[in-house]
Amino acid sequence: MKILVYGSKEFAMVVREVVLDCGHQFVGFVDDLNPAEGDVVGAWDLAEKKYSRDHAVVIAVGYKNLAARWAVYSRVTTSGFSVATLIHPNAYVARTATVKDGAIIMAGANVDSNALVNEVSVLWPTSVLSHDSVIGPNTFLSPGAIICGSTRVGRDCFIGAGATVVDHCVVPDGAFVKAGSLYKGRSFDARTASEAHGASDAFELGPGAY
Repeated sequence: MKILVYGSKEFAMVVREVVLDCGHQFVGFVDDLNPAEGDVVGAWDLAEKKYSRDHAVVIAVGYKNLAARWAVYSRVTTSGFSVATLIHPNAYVARTATVKDGAIIMAGANVDSNALVNEVSVLWPTSVLSHDSVIGPNTFLSPGAIICGSTRVGRDCFIGAGATVVDHCVVPDGAFVKAGSLYKGRSFDARTASEAHGASDAFELGPGAY
């Protein structure tokens, strides 16, 4: 697959390596602010005209501006481009897990049985999404972060390196969980994985949905 990486800074450099490790062809970076640097092929306005729709795009806008990241995702899909899902060959994704469009699963990450990774979320190396758990769209799990079983993490969240989110709890939309911390949150009545997977709009309801 021929892939454009939207972004060109540190995170984008990491994403490029994942693109190559997954056996795809890296075409170049897209950068609206620095359209003439290095391997940047131009700003999006130019790229969407230059490249055919058989190219896919990976969103490599970082966690420091999650609203901008989601806006880029919407912009790309509205333009008719597909947003590639990257699962590193050294990651583990259970057969019963679901990974949605644009998610990035890096080397050594673990997505356990009946877990759900929503759109354009990122699991960094050695992060764990345990059984029957869900992370909402546009959420980052940092290296070594652990989401224990039957837990719901909302959209636009950042879970810091080495943090642990305990089982059967809810992390609300927009939450920032500090590196190395233990997050107990609030509990909820666990639903079956099939119910969770069927609730495609669950994170549109906000943190009180459960």
